[in-house]
Amino acid sequence: MFDGDGMLHAVTVSGGRATFCSRFVKTYKYNLEKEVGSPVILNVFSAFNGLPASLAWCSVAFASFLLRQYDPRRGVGAANTSLALISGKLFALGESDLPYRVEIRADGDIVTIGRHEAFGEPYMTMTAHPKMDAETSEVFTFRHSIKAPYLSFFRINAEGIKQPEIPIASLNEASLVHDFAITRNYAVFPDPQIVIKPAEIVRGQAPLGIDAAKVPRLGIVRRCAESDGEMWWVDVPGFNMMHAVNAWEEDGGDTVVVVASNVQPVEHVLDRVDLVHSSMVRVEINVRDESVRRRGVAAGNLDFAVINPAYVGKKNRYVYAAIGAPMPKIGGVVKIDLSLSTKDSGDCTVARRIYAPGCYGGEPFFVAKEPDNPAAAAEDDGYLVTYLHDENSEESKFIVMDAKSPNLDVIAAVKLPGRVPYGFHGIFVPHNTNS
Repeated sequence: MFDGDGMLHAVTVSGGRATFCSRFVKTYKYNLEKEVGSPVILNVFSAFNGLPASLAWCSVAFASFLLRQYDPRRGVGAANTSLALISGKLFALGESDLPYRVEIRADGDIVTIGRHEAFGEPYMTMTAHPKMDAETSEVFTFRHSIKAPYLSFFRINAEGIKQPEIPIASLNEASLVHDFAITRNYAVFPDPQIVIKPAEIVRGQAPLGIDAAKVPRLGIVRRCAESDGEMWWVDVPGFNMMHAVNAWEEDGGDTVVVVASNVQPVEHVLDRVDLVHSSMVRVEINVRDESVRRRGVAAGNLDFAVINPAYVGKKNRYVYAAIGAPMPKIGGVVKIDLSLSTKDSGDCTVARRIYAPGCYGGEPFFVAKEPDNPAAAAEDDGYLVTYLHDENSEESKFIVMDAKSPNLDVIAAVKLPGRVPYGFHGIFVPHNTNS
């Protein structure tokens, strides 16, 4: 499920009408394999299923390279994970490659513009989860590598120009750093028990594995740091962060608060997602004495959480999270009030919507009622949108929920002409962007 080619599904609403479009992201990988008529580029999760399969895949890739069918400098990624707006332009992202710029045309069609090498050199990559500061329009992001430095942090200014990278030398092995968080002054990175060991390929195993003896950590570095000498790490036993919800500072900057999903048991993350339980937790880190406090904020199997994007890096109150049924299927959505998480309440859920039997959705996304000024009204004054598929009738819908209502009421729905497969992350694109 992690290796498929990226496909975008867009509902464009204009003048009271909705237009639906589905298009593959025309990556180098997609175009090459379509032309050849068979898989060429190695898939991290599905290619290494025993020694014979690993040897076969490596032989195909090597032969394609020798025959000059395949140029690894042009990228290997599927752009299948998420979407981001960077300096007003829309990008499809996958962490094994650089972003691909895409556009939604006036008629609702989706067009791939191409691989955006302005964010890195040919062999480089970028995370699928960059963070934009709504006040400065700067985008903070990173890339990880199978060789040292295993992690590099950088920012892209409001004009879309990449700034110098900060290699994180204090990360002493390749870990699957999938997501991170920012506050007004800091960037926070996880160092989970999911590790990357390319040498496992020669044994016919996937290069991703679990180090059960490893103690997970969080690393904190100033956003404006000029070197990783300013970075420090704290142990957070049992905390394997896959997706960050948000982070901010409290107590005059002495405390960094991180809200994120914690995957358990981590041993099944790579092979049996249906057995994984993601709990929503709040981690408080004292900047002065480096002490750590952790507590749960909601019951249930919750992931793919979103907030009002105007509050990224700032203290927010509301979180909307998908309910695993189990994952990767999503059986509903909950609204969490983080203001209750300081009162030892245990479960801060204040609203929920459970989909009908046999109906499963995608990641929800929050859209402010005033997209051009999302901080103008109350934090939860907006809509929650997602795709919904009914496995009984084989119908798919795009639904709009009232994010402020006690039951997350569905206030609009668009019946779609075809199925929208269960996927990963989405985005809302205002009409007044360059995309």
